[in-house]
Order: sequence, then C-alpha cells, then structure tokens
Amino acid sequence: MAMLTVRNLPDEVHRALRVRAAQHGHSMESEVREILESAVSPQGRVKLGTLLADMGRQARLSDEEFAVFEQARDKAAARPVSFE
Repeated sequence: MAMLTVRNLPDEVHRALRVRAAQHGHSMESEVREILESAVSPQGRVKLGTLLADMGRQARLSDEEFAVFEQARDKAAARPVSFE
C-alpha cells in the first residue's frame, strides 16, 4: 500500500483531526484515510447494469423480454482477453 506524508499541516487542523478521530473512535490515521476515501469516491455513480435496467423500463419491456437478458448473461467467471 502507498504511504502519504502531509507537510506543513496547521496546528488547528491537526487538533481538529485528532478531535474528530476521537469522536468517531478512530485513530487519526484511520480518520484521515476515511476522509480521503470519501473525498475521492464518486458521488451518485450510476452502474452500467442500473443504467440498462432503467433504459429497459423506459422502453416498457415486458417481463418476458427482461427474462431474455437474464438468460443470455454469461454466469461463468470472466476470462482474460488473449491477444495472441
């Protein structure tokens, strides 16, 4: 895993992080990790399957038409692509 060093962190920010970590029952390191993860994770990300299902609803597909998609989906594990 990668490591990160933050230099010149103001004392008041350090204190606020320490207090916030204590309030959440975390170490400062854990609290900073959680803050960073939430800051960079996409908000409201739509997954492809959800998008396709919404498109199907808008097209007013029948239950039978939806069933075709379920049957056609490959249930096996994905295989790596070979370029040879």
